[in-house]
Amino acid sequence: MTDGVLRPTLLLVHGAWHGAWCWEKLTPALEADGWRTRAIDLPSTGPRAGTVGMHDDARATLRALESIDGPVVVVAHSYGGIPVGQAVAKARNVSHIVFLAAFQLDAGESLLGFLDEPEPPAQDGLHAVPDNPVALFYGDVPAADAEWAVERLTPQSARSNSDAPTAAGWHTVPSTYILCEEDQALPPETQQVMAARSGVVHRIATGHSPFLSKPAELAELLARIALASDG
Repeated sequence: MTDGVLRPTLLLVHGAWHGAWCWEKLTPALEADGWRTRAIDLPSTGPRAGTVGMHDDARATLRALESIDGPVVVVAHSYGGIPVGQAVAKARNVSHIVFLAAFQLDAGESLLGFLDEPEPPAQDGLHAVPDNPVALFYGDVPAADAEWAVERLTPQSARSNSDAPTAAGWHTVPSTYILCEEDQALPPETQQVMAARSGVVHRIATGHSPFLSKPAELAELLARIALASDG
């Protein structure tokens, strides 16, 4: 509670190749400060996700939103921004969206279309975990934590990269973009293009995964954003 008002719940939505596990360093810092959190696993990630696409992820996100009583601040990382944008367009309890080094796409824009990149090779409808994920995702993460994370990465559905949303909830729900200035996976200049679509932009001096490299700093920033969304 804040001044007698129920704080929003933070719904944490991971990016490609990851899972709800990636927030495990961040959630204790948030919960110690009195925040309620929920993290979901998107169905497009995993060794049997070859027939699953972004719209399946959006439906899973919407179901999670509908199961939460009271207001919700959604925190979307990387690819997770795409299904979040789709889901929030239909949700009724989202007070704010936080795009954390995330794809803040408009209706009709797919991930590959926005980046103007060809479809990478896939096997059984899956994209394998990228080569050298430490350098890509965890360059500023303590070595033991980076190794822990790499061991948990799983293949990603190819369809999730080419599916385009039909709606973008950030047009009607306030949003904040957190730009990761040392990101090796989603270049800061690309993030800047999408950040221009948000109402507020914050910068953090981290790589692609601040929930592992600087969880306390990220928790403090998310708390400030969520408190501002209350008022």
